[in-house]
Amino acid sequence: MLRWTVHLEGGPRRVNHAAVAVGHRVYSFGGYCSGEDYETLRQIDVHIFNAVSLRWTKLPPVRPAARGQAPVVPYMRYGHSTVLIDDTVFLWGGRNDTEGACNVLYAFDVNTHKWSTPRVSGTVPGARDGHSACVLGKTMYIFGGYEQLADCFSNDIHKLDTSTMTWTLICTKGNPARWRDFHSATMLGSHMYVFGGRADRFGPFHSNNEIYCNRIRVFDTRTEAWLDCPPTPVLPEGRRSHSAFGYNGELYIFGGYNARLNRHFHDLWKFNPVSFTWKKIEPKGKGPCPRRRQCCCIVGDKIVLFGGTSPSPEEGLGDEFDLIDHSDLHILDFSPSLKTLCKLAVIQYNLDQSCLPHDIRWELNAMTTNSNISRPIVSSHG
Repeated sequence: MLRWTVHLEGGPRRVNHAAVAVGHRVYSFGGYCSGEDYETLRQIDVHIFNAVSLRWTKLPPVRPAARGQAPVVPYMRYGHSTVLIDDTVFLWGGRNDTEGACNVLYAFDVNTHKWSTPRVSGTVPGARDGHSACVLGKTMYIFGGYEQLADCFSNDIHKLDTSTMTWTLICTKGNPARWRDFHSATMLGSHMYVFGGRADRFGPFHSNNEIYCNRIRVFDTRTEAWLDCPPTPVLPEGRRSHSAFGYNGELYIFGGYNARLNRHFHDLWKFNPVSFTWKKIEPKGKGPCPRRRQCCCIVGDKIVLFGGTSPSPEEGLGDEFDLIDHSDLHILDFSPSLKTLCKLAVIQYNLDQSCLPHDIRWELNAMTTNSNISRPIVSSHG
């Protein structure tokens, strides 16, 4: 029984950030917030959410190892990707308004919180943002995005073997997926499932004739071929900047934005790769408002969703250029325990807590106390 169980404000106000779950913690890297200074080059920030205490913390800036020597840290960016392999987070791509896009690979050790730039070989992908990254074993797969040098959408697949640190451009077989950015790619077994994103009606170059495909495309990593897929009778609307995750062998998508419809979404859909069918899911409880460019991570049987941007309520839902950036966090529980349901009832009906054990009162307090590390809200344009 899916249920939204937690809604807290006051976390990092971030849009187009990237995050990974490590045990019961979620590490969030970079992103942007309207009104902040992105002209000055500075270190990427790292926020950590503890899914037990429901608290956010922010790592301090990295100090130089020697005087006058800049530390090895990625610059602040958005539209990048992060994946976890063993105890290392690999951060790749993204862009900054000053430096543009980047194709340097960074590694972040989750035990020491130290950054490094591994020496890589092979065919390094061109600098881009809005690509996807997913993992099979010790290999990271990069698909699509908007390439800075070519000034166009991509539909290439590159893989990085992290055991040898070798990049390879895959010569794919079959009918390739369309050029796109801000799509999602999710690994289920050895198949990569690509959904949504922004593309152009006429090809790889951006001509302001945007299209939003809502067909699933499947890439088989074993045969390195795009598969021919059967039609699906029910489909979500095409969208970009949504969230996607795999759970129990099925694919879920949440939210996103379609510029042709000028519409933000907060719907949740489930795709079954065996029957090749979509189903709209209606969880219990109050979920997030319509949004795009949020982050979504799995911690056990829970989905932690945070940040993103939405139309400003003052302007109504129709104005693309008045957006409000979020500092909130929501938890979607796939199998809430009886204890969780009882705590929700105590909160909902404002029941007396004085007779409850101390640890239960502590948990109730954590579920209802907002964080306090976000900056004041600023309206955005663009």
